[in-house]
Amino acid sequence: MPKDTSRPGLTVPSLGGGPRPGLCTDCGVSRMGDGRACGRACQFIQPDYETVEARVHGRTADPDLGEEAFFGVSRAMIRARLTPAAEGAQWTGITTALAASLLQRGRVDAVLAVRPHPEDRWRPEPVIVTDPADLAQCRGMRMGYAPTLAALEPAVAAGHRRIAVIGIPCQVYALRQIEADLGLERLYVIGTPCSDNTTTENFHGFLALLDARPETISYLEFRADYRVELRFDDGRPDRLVPFLKLPISKLPADFFPMTCKTCVDYTNRLADITVGYMGGDGDQWVIARNPRGVEMLDAIRPRLAEAALTDKGKRIGAVKGFLANTERAAGGLPLRSMPDWARPIVAFLQPRIGPQGLEFARARVEMKAIETILHLRRAHPARVKNMVPAHVWRVAARYGLAPARGETRED
Repeated sequence: MPKDTSRPGLTVPSLGGGPRPGLCTDCGVSRMGDGRACGRACQFIQPDYETVEARVHGRTADPDLGEEAFFGVSRAMIRARLTPAAEGAQWTGITTALAASLLQRGRVDAVLAVRPHPEDRWRPEPVIVTDPADLAQCRGMRMGYAPTLAALEPAVAAGHRRIAVIGIPCQVYALRQIEADLGLERLYVIGTPCSDNTTTENFHGFLALLDARPETISYLEFRADYRVELRFDDGRPDRLVPFLKLPISKLPADFFPMTCKTCVDYTNRLADITVGYMGGDGDQWVIARNPRGVEMLDAIRPRLAEAALTDKGKRIGAVKGFLANTERAAGGLPLRSMPDWARPIVAFLQPRIGPQGLEFARARVEMKAIETILHLRRAHPARVKNMVPAHVWRVAARYGLAPARGETRED
């Protein structure tokens, strides 16, 4: 297992194997041992969220509690920012601060995360971090598949038995299915919501459509105010691009893989704590889901500036429009039927009258549920029965999407 010689507290493990064919996001399980664990670990085969929620959180999400119907089990939900913000963070640095705190307090002796690949700042590279200072290398957003879970075996082989993992939902689901086999003394899971992934190569193509000098883009973020923020390392000022002015029509139909179009867990329901932006209304959005999540949050809470959660606007019209566009797209990206003259007007109005805060987050969760059902029905109808869990059907029901005969495991 080669060591990163520039920092003794950060290891870049050697990862063999590769992703499986078909619906696979290369979480890393297929690269472990003989890879047979994929059959029970993969989110894209037969996920059982209710059973795993009960085991991990002590209970299942209660749809009668309102927000849990959308976001999963919650013991605490806050809007916050780290103060001062961490240099190089995608938002303010809460995710890596949680992990650093675990190392500093001796709760874990290693953190599995990703950093930018030395040859490509946008490509994720799995690492094993043992020095809190080295988590600074893991700040920021990466695009592409990261077989983070394959680093579990090298970490255990190195003697680490108390581990934290920072992961996206498909990684966390698989982790929860194999965690009992790892022989760990302690496991903390820090999750981030997943905004549709793509390959690093596809992402470079997207950057090239956004700017004449894509190699100078050092930061990209889809913000809750309906704009994409771009930063550059050539001295140019930051740019904000309204969602409606993005070159979506120029992207290939398969820009987002089928796995991301059929994801059933947008908010990382099985993490101990989820840190994202959707419900943060310009700040970060944190959901502590169980005692481990509460412990992690409490440990850094003195460093957080908290604000009241917001809940503004109406999402129903936007979600219905997304449903109609996705149905018309016939498997590609959602169509944009709006005339060019109207785009600047709507782009101006969206951040002012569109859903914001928790309403924005609910809209994104509903859109993802709709997308999952429609794409599976079109591309993999036989998989609907096993791949769509009850919480996705409940969210989509408002928009007239209900399981047909043969589309649930009870049939």
